[in-house]
Amino acid sequence: MIPFNKPHLTGKEVHYIYEAVHSGKISGNGIFTKKCHDFFTTNFNFAKALMTTSCTDALEMTSLLMNIEPGDEVILPTFTFVSTANAFVLRGAKLVFVDSLSTEPNMDVHAIEALITSKTKAIVVVHYAGVACDMDVVMDLSKKYNLYVVEDAAQAIDSYYKGQPLGGIGDFGAFSFHETKNIIAGEGGLLVVNNEKYIDRSEIIWEKGTNRSAFFRGETDKYGWVDVGSSFLPSEVISAFLFAQLENLKEIQQKRLELWVRYYDKLNVLAHNGLLRLPFIPEYATNNAHMFYVICRSLEERTALMKHLKDNNILSVFHYLSLHASPYFTGKHDGRSMKQSDQYADSLLRLPLFYDLTNDEHDHICNTILAFYSDKI
Repeated sequence: MIPFNKPHLTGKEVHYIYEAVHSGKISGNGIFTKKCHDFFTTNFNFAKALMTTSCTDALEMTSLLMNIEPGDEVILPTFTFVSTANAFVLRGAKLVFVDSLSTEPNMDVHAIEALITSKTKAIVVVHYAGVACDMDVVMDLSKKYNLYVVEDAAQAIDSYYKGQPLGGIGDFGAFSFHETKNIIAGEGGLLVVNNEKYIDRSEIIWEKGTNRSAFFRGETDKYGWVDVGSSFLPSEVISAFLFAQLENLKEIQQKRLELWVRYYDKLNVLAHNGLLRLPFIPEYATNNAHMFYVICRSLEERTALMKHLKDNNILSVFHYLSLHASPYFTGKHDGRSMKQSDQYADSLLRLPLFYDLTNDEHDHICNTILAFYSDKI
């Protein structure tokens, strides 16, 4: 069976973990945490980078930094993972969902302004598949209505909007290093703070509500409980694993992009004949090859294609179900139609894409899909 995902090891992960263990400090915020922070601030020019145990934690930190309270409204896409929503629900926010675009699963940013009220506090964008939303529109709304912008960049490492790194445009950015992402640590995440007036407080929240980081830098003679917070920073083991991956970022990205382009070229004949749709990359966005998906014409066709692939030893998977239609949110949605998101929920199918996917395996996947549609071309 060709798996949907297979974690790639660069070769130095265990060596760096060994170094971390023998450094005498493995609880977090040690040498490899600092190496990871320096990598992101140096290579992407982020104002502040803080390793977290997950992207979920990074998003929850943004909710604390923005002082989200019951009654506040947060605008976000309905086609996203539940963590995007949970971070703000946990603070009592009201969720206001936005539908996807007809051309791609990203949220329709032009639908946001009509949803802004006096209670709106933040816009949360998700860069689906590592492809940027139109951030000029979002940032203009932020300035016009004095709103925070959070970028859920879980899938968007090393991807750009008009030359700006994703996660580095809004007030805050959140990344994931889950084993299904381009760069992995098993679990793990990153909070990016771009609004400099929140840098000091982000460290405090990160350190369980204490000014411990400032104390260790010699900026205060003692540390204590000064704000709300939680245990968000990961162990050195996670950061050591991640740093080995970061050192090979360019190589990993290049190989993934080669596989992505191979899919596009081989399956384009099906798109040309209207049998399915392939990913769309807007002119303002780059492609970090986080995933390759096809969009079938119906739920029934996707189900049949998934079975056909599985019968040929290929594991493919669908993706999100629209959050506005989820069991938890039943009765809470305002009733607006989200037909584009619902279509992607029914029709989008993700294909295997990982560094160690061989050309023979790749050909087998493409040929199996072409065979499925052979009598329809």
